[in-house]
Amino acid sequence: MSEFIDPNIIKRIKNLREELHRHNYLYYAMDDPEISDSEYDRMMRELIELEAGYPELSSPDSPSLRVGVSPVKKFQTVRHSVKMLSLDNAFSNSDILDFDKRVRKELGTDEQVLYTAEPKMDGVAVELVYEDGRLVTASTRGDGETGEEITPNVKTIRTVPIILQRYKEERRIPARLEVRGEVVISREGFRRLNEDMLSRGLPLFANPRNAAAGSLRQLDSKVTARRPLEIFFYGTGESEGLDIESHWDRLCALKELGFRINPHIKPKIKIDGVLEYYSELERKRYELPYDIDGMVIKTDSIGIQVRLGQTARSPRWAVAYKFKAVQETTKILDISVQVGRTGTLTPVAHLETVNIGGVNVNRATLHNEDEARRKDIRIGDTVLVQRAGDVIPEIIKVIDSARNGSEKVFNMPENCPSCGSRVIRDEKEASVRCYNESCPAKIKAQIEHFASKRAFDID
Repeated sequence: MSEFIDPNIIKRIKNLREELHRHNYLYYAMDDPEISDSEYDRMMRELIELEAGYPELSSPDSPSLRVGVSPVKKFQTVRHSVKMLSLDNAFSNSDILDFDKRVRKELGTDEQVLYTAEPKMDGVAVELVYEDGRLVTASTRGDGETGEEITPNVKTIRTVPIILQRYKEERRIPARLEVRGEVVISREGFRRLNEDMLSRGLPLFANPRNAAAGSLRQLDSKVTARRPLEIFFYGTGESEGLDIESHWDRLCALKELGFRINPHIKPKIKIDGVLEYYSELERKRYELPYDIDGMVIKTDSIGIQVRLGQTARSPRWAVAYKFKAVQETTKILDISVQVGRTGTLTPVAHLETVNIGGVNVNRATLHNEDEARRKDIRIGDTVLVQRAGDVIPEIIKVIDSARNGSEKVFNMPENCPSCGSRVIRDEKEASVRCYNESCPAKIKAQIEHFASKRAFDID
């Protein structure tokens, strides 16, 4: 340890930490940034360099911990002071109306109850514990009573406040606050992550939730720091000094303290509004940058929540209204090749028909030859298929354990399946093309494109 450290260095490190925490708060919680991303990155680099030069000035509250710390040998167990319960599921409007009837019956009232409706994030539930405004512990939900401590990993997530802020002076920072959130990976982040896994010859993640769970359980937090994790907060456990009697008002208080809440929450609505918002949310679910698999409905009054209580596994004041599934497992019966309007050859898997999200699916794109080879997709494979909105169904991964040796490797044809011309692989791209301008498949696809809605919109 240095015998003497320039007071200006100490002051600079302190100021950098405070400013970086403040800018994180403004950017993620309040959506009101004051500096550019490049300026933020310059400040972070300066802090990391100063801390590396003066390790005796290290702090568990430093925003530099977002780059990760030394690996741990195993995860420790953490007991939740308030159980992290799972939710009962509903699958129809009648289920939700029955839920509302049960709530009003338990309360002994015919009056309308106000609810808050939230997108049900398809991620991993975690609990963060703050003491005097500082993050001290983060853990997984586990079995609801105990979870695994993942504090170093959670600190790498930029949307997690390491120290709490006050947007309003009258908002006192609680002495102890247990806040619950959902860790997710956006669809774009998931795509980039799987591209990186493919390039390194590593197994692909099946979906963003699976990727988020695997990222949080890394023993080396530096690996977690490289994963595109985000978090949205949705509730609290124990909260000393956060005495608010409305769920929505409590979420707003959390936002003021620096926690990111979902911008698509619909507060304080009656049961008819709940059903209307479910339909709206289901329509726009694919417009969101991350996956949601339903909507969570909670009584807005904290007093009512306390009166209704809970069963051994779930609260009586909340329910999850699930969307139809978008992923299913099926089998590849054959692989054919389509020729597009530009002559590009695209392999298409013919599947055993499977219902995904209310639609029968029997085909899925393989995109190109390289993609099919990287995923090692073969005729006869059992695969996980995904359909999202109007996107053509695609194969997410092969279920290797289901192979029996009869599967056949797919190879792209050397000649166009429509006109028989020799096809050419573009060395700069992954595409294989037919360059015959008289190719019947190309001409048909060009006519279809000409008449399509995005072109001349001909009925």
